[in-house]
Amino acid sequence: MKMQLHQLRYFAAVAEVRHFTQAADHVGITQPSLSKQIHALETELGTPLFERVRGKIALTAAGEVLLPFAKRILTDVEIATREVQELVGLRRGRVRLGATPSLATALAPPVLRRFRDAHPTVDLWVEEGGSQDLVRHLLRGDLDLALIIAPAQGTDPGLRTDAILTESLVVASVGPLPDSLPAHPIRVADLRGQPLVMFREGYDLRDATLQACRESGFEPWIAVDGGEMDSVLSFVAAGLGVALVPGSVVASRPGIHVTRLAAPGVRRTIAVARRRDVVPTHAGRELRRILLEYVDDAIAADALPSGLEPR
Repeated sequence: MKMQLHQLRYFAAVAEVRHFTQAADHVGITQPSLSKQIHALETELGTPLFERVRGKIALTAAGEVLLPFAKRILTDVEIATREVQELVGLRRGRVRLGATPSLATALAPPVLRRFRDAHPTVDLWVEEGGSQDLVRHLLRGDLDLALIIAPAQGTDPGLRTDAILTESLVVASVGPLPDSLPAHPIRVADLRGQPLVMFREGYDLRDATLQACRESGFEPWIAVDGGEMDSVLSFVAAGLGVALVPGSVVASRPGIHVTRLAAPGVRRTIAVARRRDVVPTHAGRELRRILLEYVDDAIAADALPSGLEPR
């Protein structure tokens, strides 16, 4: 009989907790089965590995010698398994990307095209939503990576975020704003008394709009509340009100008139985020690399999608 990998795993578990029943629970087998395998290992080695000292489990001298070797073997096996699985993952795996509606429209498509060209058999899964929702999905482990708007107060400490671009908001309306307002550009303060179409809770655009209005000295008149991106733009096109939206989502939207905001305007920082405490998969690392590569190439070629700018 040869020494078995599972026997080393059971031995290391007992050595860690110094308790056979707890170790059995940890590795997912019954205590008698674990004791049997430890006994078989001791028989193979020709010496006891554990002894009872004042009613407690302790390592024998042989156990002390074996333990660092067992840990090293188990660690090497774990690393080798993970590396092989990640390599296979770029052929048969899946990567889950979150993006705000504007970024899902403007930035994600060319990035995912590059990724698909490089890794055609990896499944792509995209979650579209407000930054606050995407952050919750990241922290729950439902996403590998997300393109979010970084809030001024900073993101959750459980995330690693890297700023990559900026995005400017514009005023979307069904037609030119009233003659009493300057046509191009306007100030946020000029929206006082204008009916606004507001995004639902969870969209950082909602917070950005409310903050911009209040910093300009007024509470906004919310004519329609609770919309998603497509519905907000449809409500604007129907003449129900105006909305502050990313320039990238209305660059070619029919039925929408765009008015720029006077400096300093309302600008947002775009960041790529992932969980800090989780080692990213090979596919997740590759998607992030391709994303950053695309941004660098687009900046160098002055070819960023409309509404997006270098930081």
